[in-house]
Amino acid sequence: MLLEIQNIHKTYPRGRPVLNDVSLSLERGQTLAITGESGSGKSTLLNLAGALDSFDSGEIVLDGTALSRLDDRGRALLRREDVSLVFQQFNLIPSLTVAQNLSFHARLANRVDPEWLAHLTATLGLADLTQRYPEHLSGGQQQRVAIGRALAVRPKLLLADEPTGNLDETASAAVLDLMLSLVADTGAALLLVTHSPVIAARLDRTAHLANGRIA
Repeated sequence: MLLEIQNIHKTYPRGRPVLNDVSLSLERGQTLAITGESGSGKSTLLNLAGALDSFDSGEIVLDGTALSRLDDRGRALLRREDVSLVFQQFNLIPSLTVAQNLSFHARLANRVDPEWLAHLTATLGLADLTQRYPEHLSGGQQQRVAIGRALAVRPKLLLADEPTGNLDETASAAVLDLMLSLVADTGAALLLVTHSPVIAARLDRTAHLANGRIA
């Protein structure tokens, strides 16, 4: 099992419970959609799985590593080498070209593979855009760069928070197709948060969060 989320509890300041005894598991190469209404705890769960936030009790184990035992340096190393994230907001670096954005995460991890980067660039339809800057790209193009950047490091786990939420229906379907194809190429597991039942249906499994619990 690649990812094990075990009896997680999370409460925000002032005592507002967000996640209550949540358990999930994800195998290598598997894709899982987390659905639920706004405020149900979907993004919080994703942040916990990516070591971006801490939980109150329970445990999250990624490839044998218990996240609760990691210090700040260990959590940063985990995010650099084992986990990649794709958000609704593309979060590209404005001062870097498409090519530079694509290789950014891989360079941080000292894991640049020119052949893999070339494959990503071609598959994502970015070969003619490598010297452009983010401001000169459409929303769909920017999200494809963000997906390529996340996968350039060949992560064990890809986390995606409403990755097509800012795109129209046509662009959303195209981006999802590319992401699922490339995730399969890497053998990574995918944990994706979405409001869309259409997107959720494309993944191997679906879990629904309601009031901080798996419904």
